[in-house]
Formats: sequence, C-alpha cells, structure tokens
Amino acid sequence: MGGIRRRGKNNKPRRDRPTPVYDESGQRIDDRNTEEGKNRGYKDIVRENVGFVDYYRTQNICPKEEFDAMIQSLQQDLPASFRITGFRSQTKPLLKIMEGDYFQEFTELEKKGGKVVVPTCLEWYPDRMAYQLNVTRKDIRRDEIYFRLHNFLVAETETGNTSRQETVSMIPPLVLDVKPHHKILDMCAAPGSKTAQLIEALHQDEGGLPTGFLVANDADNARCYMLTHQAKRLQSPCVLITNHDAAIMPNMMVKKSPQDPELVPLKFDRILCDVPCTGDGTMRKNPDIWPKWNVMNGPNLHGLQYRILKRGIELLEVGGRLVYSTCSFNPIENEAVIHRLLKEGEGSLELLDVESFLPGLKYSPGLSSWILADRQGNSYTSMEDVPESLVTIIRPQMFPPAPEEAAKYNLNKCIRILPHQQNTGGFFVALIGKKALGGWEKKEKKNWEYKKGAGKNGNEDVNGAEDEGKNGKEEEGKEGDGKENEKEEEKGHNKHYREKDGGGPPKKKGRYQGFREDPFTYLQENDPLFATIKSYYGLELDSECFLRRSKDDSKKVCNLYFTTLQVKDIVENNKEKVKLINTGVKAFTRCENKGADCDFRIAQEGAVMTLNFIKDRRLFPSRPDMEKLLQSSDFDKPPENQDMSPEFRKQLGACSTGSVALIFIDKDKDGEEYRVEIIGWKGKSTIRAYVPKNERVHYLRLVGVDVSRFEKNKFQDKKKRKGGEDGGEEMKEELEKEEKEKEESAVS
Repeated sequence: MGGIRRRGKNNKPRRDRPTPVYDESGQRIDDRNTEEGKNRGYKDIVRENVGFVDYYRTQNICPKEEFDAMIQSLQQDLPASFRITGFRSQTKPLLKIMEGDYFQEFTELEKKGGKVVVPTCLEWYPDRMAYQLNVTRKDIRRDEIYFRLHNFLVAETETGNTSRQETVSMIPPLVLDVKPHHKILDMCAAPGSKTAQLIEALHQDEGGLPTGFLVANDADNARCYMLTHQAKRLQSPCVLITNHDAAIMPNMMVKKSPQDPELVPLKFDRILCDVPCTGDGTMRKNPDIWPKWNVMNGPNLHGLQYRILKRGIELLEVGGRLVYSTCSFNPIENEAVIHRLLKEGEGSLELLDVESFLPGLKYSPGLSSWILADRQGNSYTSMEDVPESLVTIIRPQMFPPAPEEAAKYNLNKCIRILPHQQNTGGFFVALIGKKALGGWEKKEKKNWEYKKGAGKNGNEDVNGAEDEGKNGKEEEGKEGDGKENEKEEEKGHNKHYREKDGGGPPKKKGRYQGFREDPFTYLQENDPLFATIKSYYGLELDSECFLRRSKDDSKKVCNLYFTTLQVKDIVENNKEKVKLINTGVKAFTRCENKGADCDFRIAQEGAVMTLNFIKDRRLFPSRPDMEKLLQSSDFDKPPENQDMSPEFRKQLGACSTGSVALIFIDKDKDGEEYRVEIIGWKGKSTIRAYVPKNERVHYLRLVGVDVSRFEKNKFQDKKKRKGGEDGGEEMKEELEKEEKEKEESAVS
C-alpha cells in the first residue's frame, strides 16, 4: 500500500534520542540495562561469543599464550588505514604534501609532549604509499587535532586519489607480483579496492601502454557498477568489468596471435581469488558478526569457495600464479580448501612462499591439522565420527591430511594475519603456482580438441564452462556420494547469496540479469569521423582502438572510448557469451557549435591516458595561470586571455578556438620533476579549465597553492555558534550527536 509510513509510538525521532556514551578508548559503553539505554529503542552489540572463542582456541591458530590478546584485540574498533592511489608520477607529489603538510604537525606536537597519534607507514607496502593511523575513524572525526587530516582524506578519497582501505586487504595484490605484460583475472572483484591495486601494478611502467590487461568480475550485478566507478578513477584502457558467477566463469576466446585469427581459450597469467567467506576476520569493522557467528558457517561456504578456486585454476596458464584469500580465520574455509585442490591436482599445483613480497609483515604460518565441530561443541577428527544428521554439511574433503602426508602439501606456506600482531583485522592468503595441467583439465582439453578436430565450432565447447562444471562434479563424486556433494555445495552457494543479498538462492532468469548494457562497437579502419580528430589533435592512436556505445548506429556518436587492442580482441570475440558491464576510458566527447574546427573535445575523465598520445594543442601555463584557472568556477565568467602571464598569452594567441591540454611542469623541493595535466577550452578571448568542482582543490594542492581557506573547521564553527571559546565538553557531545545522526541516516 502507498501513503506515509507512520512512526511507532515507542520509536522516537533521531533528534530526541540520547547521545551514545563512550569510554576513554573510544568504545561504546554498554548501557542496555540502564534507564537511558531503555529509551534508545535499540541495543548495543555485545562483542562476545563463547562458541567462537572455544572453537578457535582448539584450532591453535596462534600460540596459547597469545590467544587472549587476539580476542581482546578483536573486541576493539579497527584503526584507520589508507593508501595513495594512482600511478607513480601522480602519487609522489601528493605523498610529499601529505607527509610534509599534515604528518609533520603531528610529529612536532608529539615532540612537545602533546597527546597525538602519528600515522605509521606500512613498511611492507611499496614506495611508502600506505599508512595506518592507530586511532579509529570515529576518533579522527571527533578530535579537533585531526580535523585537517580528516578534511584532506575526505576530499582526496572523493576524487579517487586516496583510498580508505583496510590494512590486511592490501596484501593479496602485492603477493601476485603483477607485471605490465600479464593477463590478469580478479574473480570476485567488487567493491574494487584490490582491483585498483592490480591496475596500478599493470601500469607501473608509465612510458607506454601495458600489453597485458585485467578482467574484473563479480557475480552481483549492482556491485559491478560500484566496481566500475572505482576502476574508472584510474583511467586505464586495459580493464574489462564482467558480471558472472565466478564458480562457472565462462571461457573467453581470443585470437591465437595477431597474425593467426584462430580462436583459442584465454588463459591468465595472474588470478586473484578473493572468495566470499564468513568474514569473522572483520569483526573489528563489522561487530554485528559477533552474535551471528556459529561453527556451521564455514562448512556451509566450503563448497562454493572450492568451486571458485577450482575454476580459477582451470583459467590459469601453466606457469601462472593464483592468490587465494579470505577475511576469515577458519581453516575449513582456508587450508581445507587449499588441501582439497592440491590433492586433486595430483602434483600439478604447488604452494609458494610469500615472505619476500611482504618484508616486515608479522603473520602466522598455515595449519597442517585442524578439527571440525558442530553447534553443540562436539569435535570430529574423521568422517566415521560424524553423525548421520551432519554428513551433508561436514564432508570428507574438509578433514586435514594424514600426519604422514601433511609435509608434501606445505600448508605452512600459507599465511594468516591475526589482529593482535600489528593492530589490524584478520586475513588469510595462499599463493599457488601451476606447474602443469591437472588430471581433470587434461580430459577437458582432449574433449575440446576432439570436437574441434571433428569439425565442430570450438566455441560450442566453451560457451559457459558447462563441460568444466560437469567434469568437476564427476571428480568430486570420486571422493564421496555425488548427490551429497551437490547438496553440500548448493547449500554453500545459496548461503553465499542469502548473506550477500538478503534473500534466498539466486532466481533463475535468462542469460542476462540486471540492466542490459548498450553494445560496444569499435570504429572501422580509416573512419572519416576519427580522421578529423586525429589530425586536429595530432593523435598517435589508430581508430581501431576506439569504440562507441549505442544501440542505434545511425545516431551521432556522442562519446569515444579508448581501449588497447588486447581488450578489443576479448570484446569482439565474446559478445554472445560474456556479460560485459564496462570497458574503455572516455577519450573524446562531442561538443558542437562552439566555434572550433573539430566537433569533439578531450574528456577530462580520460586525460591521464589520452594526453600521452596527443602531440598538438598542448599549452603550458605558469603557477599563477593555473591558480586563476582552477579558482574560476563553472558559473563565473572564464578568465580573460589578457589576464594571463606574457608567456602563456603568446601560446594562447597562437592557438585556435577549441579544446586544449593544460600542462603544468615544475620541480618539488627534492628537485624531482612532476606535472599536473588538466583539460581546458580556449575561446576567442578567454580560457577555461574543464575540471569538476570537487577536483579543483586537489589540483590546486598539487600546483603548490595554499588551500587552507578551503578547509572547514567544524569545531571552531560550533564554538562560534555557542558564542564563546568555552563549553568544550558540551560542544564535543553535540558534534558526536551530529556525527551519529549522519551515520544513522546513511544506514537508513
């Protein structure tokens, strides 16, 4: 029914609810049994679970003398951590600004005896690009001493130049050791923080375009668009976003070589397999897991995790590497999955050391033995001990290897990061190398070659990984009753979707779910539209690298997107079987009737990549010129050419009306050259910067302009509204109340 939703008689409006009470460590005080707590209309989460503590105490995931410290750490809020994103030439100037302008004041205050926490550089993260601040995000918002850093992080995160990413979440992409020539697959990529790291690694050599590419996939259609938003910030032409269940990821067909048009299945050099899990390693960030956790969660997801990992191995090139990771402590989701696959691989797979990729990181080695248990606390060391009621949940493949066989699997090469070791969340990482095809893969390859040799189209065999799925189930049936295995894995699959989407198992629809994307249509060679753009801008790219998005080819082209030829190969040869959500960087957008000789202007959204290949219409303003351009809003009259510096006026006079690249080049205090590149429009007598409003402060900061006038101190504003400099506690309470109301409104 429609109409206004009425509030219950006991449900008070937010403005009338009492302010939460916190102790000195920033933890919410449990006030459920007080009169004030009864008036709140909600209960605080109790960070205790006897079953959780007893289960992990018996698993020996850490030394007995450290176990209590681990639990105490889990009961505390997670500290803030962040990293600078982007390619190295862009990140170095911002890093120096952050360390010099923001961290320096903390260091000086600490020397004077002030109460402040200085951000700590994560020594195992390359190039000092990641930091951890050992106070919670809540404390950063509440304490005035951090207001400048808080404003900086909010502004730079909004523009995509920093990422508030959990410390342990940064580890898996580093272990993969990505190079620019690698073909990479991220199987469960959303929301995209690890995907961004993979893109950065792919572009580590900034002299040209990578010959490799990244396919970022997620099963959730809505989360794919969140993933697209994250990836677009890095402006890479080497990324494809796809929407498939990772456990049955379809084979993609590509040309055997640029000279040989024969289509063959695509195999990847690097795969990130960050699978869905129970998430008990994130209890510091998600305390609602405490009351929900139970010992059966892990076995319910084991089947889904194994199927995703196995499919990843099938898509991995011989000699390639795959990282399997979860944010769970449970060996049933971690070592048991790895052991099961190594055993089925029959020597074709091996675990590799990761220590060299993470210098200085504290961790615990993987387990070679573990136990299974039920909700009542009963432990099981073999399948014979499992009661009939649990045989569809606890399966033979979940038990550890026999003691005499444990050494050959080298499960100690896996790593488990525990929260008390360096004040982080929990995480599990394993690096797997593929030495040869597994037994089940050899059969699939023979089947494919047989059908191909029999005159059938090779595409029929690999459209949706159907044959791989069938063969996989046959292999599973060797170890136990096939029907029971299917039930167990189906249950895990449904559990994954129930937890993720709040509903039952995924509904069976047609081939496509969610919004059906417009087709990706590449321009033809010698396209007349593109010829004008190429000559106008001195573009060093061919039309075959550019695509349009439109269902109706007769309509005018509004935007042109740029991809590499390797990405084009995937797009054009997999249109019918791969659900492609997004690819390409917006390079040019239509801009007619503006007095220019070309109807397309350069798009700011893709300037980082496009400008490397544009040789004409490049202007070089000075610092005062850039300051004037960036401080002029979209609603103001653009700056006059005559107000610019003499050198810049000369460049403007020699340039015709139209889109231009504005490139500021300077040296930092260490003598290193850096550049700031933006897009502008040169009119008859004016010049304007085409930069979004929320990015202007970022570019002003890089140019070297004082941006303190843009920093809002909410604490001082509150004092002024109070009419004086006193009332600190009252002001702090009101600020906390405002922050809480914002959080509640965001949740609702």
